[in-house]
Amino acid sequence: MPKDLKRKLKTYQTSLGFYDQAVAAPSMKAALEAWGASSNLFHQGAAKETDDPDIVAATMASPGVVLRRPVGSGGPFTESAALPTDLADDEAKRKPKPNSKSKPESKSESKQRPAKGVTKQSRKIDDQDARKAAAAFEKEERRRDAERRKEEAARAKERARRDKEVAAAQAALDKARREHDVKAEAIEAERAALDERAEAEQGRWDKQRKKLEEALRRART
Repeated sequence: MPKDLKRKLKTYQTSLGFYDQAVAAPSMKAALEAWGASSNLFHQGAAKETDDPDIVAATMASPGVVLRRPVGSGGPFTESAALPTDLADDEAKRKPKPNSKSKPESKSESKQRPAKGVTKQSRKIDDQDARKAAAAFEKEERRRDAERRKEEAARAKERARRDKEVAAAQAALDKARREHDVKAEAIEAERAALDERAEAEQGRWDKQRKKLEEALRRART
């Protein structure tokens, strides 16, 4: 492989839900990201690198794109795979029966197993195909990045809209509170003035009352 080739793609395979899934990626980490896996399926033994020529050819034709087939079906991998028609029957077919050591392998098993005459060298992708596959994978990654940026921009726009509405509501509340405080202070000042007037009037009345009561007392004697 030339040194100027950025990344050499490999084909990785796993089973998730109702589907077997395969993808051409430069690393196990990239494959896990393409599958949307939340844990390391390779460490768990649920994913592996495969050199099956049919699977490799399918994934290298669409690098970075997750291909699927009904789980355990042994059929070709495609971008849009149908659900298994009978999961119970498929599960029964996949389970080995007692004393079945000499059972001939199925057509799907023989199809997936490389022919004895096929060497590792014959399964390798030539430099030109590898370059094309790597370029296609980079394109797919750029598309995903663009979608992520678009979604992030939409979320940022929504946050800005909410922040603007919150700021406007807060400003209206602050303005109303200030107006209330001004009016309350004015009312309190008026109340204090009234209390002062009332107190002065009470003092004046007390003096006048005493003076008039004294005059009345003298007139009666």
